[in-house]
Amino acid sequence: MMSKDVFKKLAKHLDNLPGGFPSTESGVEIRILHRLFTEEEAKLAVHLLLIPEEASAIAKRAGLTAEEAASRLEDMAKKGLISRYHPKGRKPKYMAAQFVIGIWEYHVNDLSPELIKDMDEYMPHLLDVKVWKKTPQLRTIPVGQSISVKHEVMAYENAEQLIRSHKRFLVAPCICRRERTMMGEGCDKPEEMCLIMGGAVHYYEENGLGRLINLDDALALLKEADKEGLVISPSNAKKIANICFCCGCCCGVLCTIKKHPKPAEIVSSPFNVSYDPSSCKGCGVCIDRCQMDAIKPDGDKIVVNLDRCIGCGLCITTCPTESFVLERKPETKQTEVPGSLRQTYIKLARERGKLNFIRLTGLWLRSNMKNLSARK
Repeated sequence: MMSKDVFKKLAKHLDNLPGGFPSTESGVEIRILHRLFTEEEAKLAVHLLLIPEEASAIAKRAGLTAEEAASRLEDMAKKGLISRYHPKGRKPKYMAAQFVIGIWEYHVNDLSPELIKDMDEYMPHLLDVKVWKKTPQLRTIPVGQSISVKHEVMAYENAEQLIRSHKRFLVAPCICRRERTMMGEGCDKPEEMCLIMGGAVHYYEENGLGRLINLDDALALLKEADKEGLVISPSNAKKIANICFCCGCCCGVLCTIKKHPKPAEIVSSPFNVSYDPSSCKGCGVCIDRCQMDAIKPDGDKIVVNLDRCIGCGLCITTCPTESFVLERKPETKQTEVPGSLRQTYIKLARERGKLNFIRLTGLWLRSNMKNLSARK
């Protein structure tokens, strides 16, 4: 009985975070937590906030000594159950990790068929399409070569500029392609394609979740993504922490969105494609490149379903007749991109009705500190 209550409390705690962890009739979410956490870890995890704190502060809330809390928190961080920040010469700080994007991705090196089956069952519940439509955690930006010089492209829409704005880089395995391969359903796309940047690099490096690369290596991933037909999906913020390179056959997010009749209404993307049938020779290369099944054969030509187009530009870069161009959507159809991930999480929490909890955890206070100071 105690075990069940502990994990239900943890599930509620995770659901209060911006990314959510909704309950289901089958209780699959509780099974997932049982696979990842021990009872002691679950009891401690509910005391972590969305702001990094030293172990001593968390210890007071959890009723532990500072030494005991520090030992347990470090073990949990190494297992990918919480986040850790460890600046050189200073004590480490710990904070709650969202389940997605967070805890799930941290387990890329210790997946099991049983855990993957549970996640396959849970993913449709975890990705609430109505909420994602208003505030997604990832967005779509076009392959660089697909953007013509006539376009006025914002810095946060340009993958190369986004990468160049950082100094530290790490590449990790794509958990989506790894899990599908383990289940015998993988594709031939490269696995090591998850780009981590900035402060998040420290955690991934310390936990052995990837390898450090330099700027040239990071930029090379963009060319590799275009070659392999992968959608560029950075964090949904102008200042990003990661870029996923996604395929429509393995990616949990794209696969879920792909099932929707109108993916264009869900994905945060500033562009859609325009097609000129007069120059098309019907080679069909674009059909295989499209990850949303937006392009279908139509006699000796093709037909484009704009309700399914997410503006990734993959159909443009390999079209031998240049029959495709990207066009910017009207402003009314472009989803606002928050300035930072913190702002994204606040907006996401508001959409999910969890803003009061976010205020209590300190995220709201930190984000509005300047405004609060100005009012005094």
